[in-house]
Amino acid sequence: MTDLQKIKEEAVRLAAEIHKDDCGKRGKYSDWLLGVYNEVKDKDFLLIHNPGGWGTTNLENLLVWERSIVEGVSATIEKLGYSRHLMQYFRTNGGKREIWGDVREQAEFFENKAKILAAGLDFLSRHHDRLTIIMIGVSQGAAFTNAVTQQLKHSGRVYDIELGLPFPYKSKRVVTERTLALDSNGLMPDALMEWDVSTILKTYLTAPFRWLKHRFKRENVKFTYCINVPGHDYNWDYPEVQRQVEDFLTSSFGNNNKAEVEAK
Repeated sequence: MTDLQKIKEEAVRLAAEIHKDDCGKRGKYSDWLLGVYNEVKDKDFLLIHNPGGWGTTNLENLLVWERSIVEGVSATIEKLGYSRHLMQYFRTNGGKREIWGDVREQAEFFENKAKILAAGLDFLSRHHDRLTIIMIGVSQGAAFTNAVTQQLKHSGRVYDIELGLPFPYKSKRVVTERTLALDSNGLMPDALMEWDVSTILKTYLTAPFRWLKHRFKRENVKFTYCINVPGHDYNWDYPEVQRQVEDFLTSSFGNNNKAEVEAK
């Protein structure tokens, strides 16, 4: 039996352990494992973005500031001289049933869904010796990222960047030397992180009016885009955000541009 056949068999066994009672999910999970395994076999880094909110938003539809973080991390890794593969991990598939399931998961600090991704990252870490994994999470995505980190068994080469983790998860968060946790954008306090209840309520109560204003202008804007909690944005262009992320990546991995380093 070849190594690839062994890896395929292990992926199928792992999928059977994760999704014991759902044949369809077992097949999708093993296909996902093998797909990512092939995508990263010649890469130095796997960058995984865990979207905020319900965890369903494609990169092109993200809020501008959230997308800027993902692109900024990817560009920094490239600037340091490393190859990378960027992907998104959607913890829900959309739809009312999935969203209600995610509400329950959030209340339990994503215990079940975090195990699923953590098992996949352990699988990739064991079969790619040179691969380093960086998870990027914003808001609820940051909480999910931290929950995954706590479930990992082979975590030595898994790092996480967490921005704006909501206050209810703060007591459950575990920060290690491989974690960058930003609770402020450097310009103003994050009302959601600081649990500024009056500001949060005001934001949510006025969001429908902002949404209706867009509708009257015939602008197709998602309702969630109208919930703009003050300070709960971490744009890559904000000096403190960019500095901390770049410093974290540089100090953790160094510069792989040998010619550039030698010239200096």
